[in-house]
Amino acid sequence: MKVFVTGVNGQLGHDCLNNLHRRGHQVIGSGSAVKYTGIQDGSAVTSAAYAPLDITERDAVRATLEKLRPDAVIHCAAWTAVDAAERVENRERVEAVNHLGTRYLAEAAQGIGAKMLYISTDYVFDGTGNQPWRPEEQAFAPLNHYGKTKLEGEFAVRELLDKYFIVRISWVFGLNGGNFVKTMLRVGKTCDSVRVVNDQIGTPTYTGDLAPLLADMVESERYGVYHATNEGGYISWYDFCGEIYRQCGLRSTIIPVSTAEYGRTEATRPLNCRLDKAKLTEAGFRRLPPWHEALRRYLKEAGL
Repeated sequence: MKVFVTGVNGQLGHDCLNNLHRRGHQVIGSGSAVKYTGIQDGSAVTSAAYAPLDITERDAVRATLEKLRPDAVIHCAAWTAVDAAERVENRERVEAVNHLGTRYLAEAAQGIGAKMLYISTDYVFDGTGNQPWRPEEQAFAPLNHYGKTKLEGEFAVRELLDKYFIVRISWVFGLNGGNFVKTMLRVGKTCDSVRVVNDQIGTPTYTGDLAPLLADMVESERYGVYHATNEGGYISWYDFCGEIYRQCGLRSTIIPVSTAEYGRTEATRPLNCRLDKAKLTEAGFRRLPPWHEALRRYLKEAGL
């Protein structure tokens, strides 16, 4: 199978590229950079093809997919800087990347008969209550511009395609790029204490575990909307930081604070980030391993 993967210079796209390559698929990675800029940690980054592409350029997207004619598109590229997305000077670009770029890819996939997998987020919900959000939930009410544009991307995929997967994830960490784990380790090694919010509840997602699941999906025809994070129960960012420090032997004091106590951020964040993943089992897909085990493997693989 020929698979086109966007965003391979980021955490998830990088792992998708490598996993698909190891499975023997013909995989083409894509990003806005002229050359691949990620870490060189596997054969895929040296032997898989790379096609630079600005997904906000409609004609370029169509021409690229018509030339390559992949069987499947895994769309990992996105503007993910949540606070920066709120700034007036960035809002148009965020809309172009997360909404219009997704629409252009869906149009191009439709034109060549390719299936498409779109990565979305728990931020399409408003974070109220304490029950896990189900994939079929229609209570969309994003609290920030990032969530709004990702939801618009979902609508574009649903509108244009029949053969699609929408996979909502949360709290992502991976080898290729920055993330909460790396930030907390840096702070823990330089500061005696750190304040971490304890009222935003969800589950981390390790891209090294998620990428194989996404490959399983595009190898199938079990289309639909799914939620996918690591197992192991719902936790707070405070809990996550505590486990990071425990596994790394750091002794910095972690001070739990509410979102309100933490202080104003540019983007409002949801408190309830719980995602119901039962549909994965119902569709015959394997759920991801527990998050604390994923963290242990990640720390070893990243040499942290």
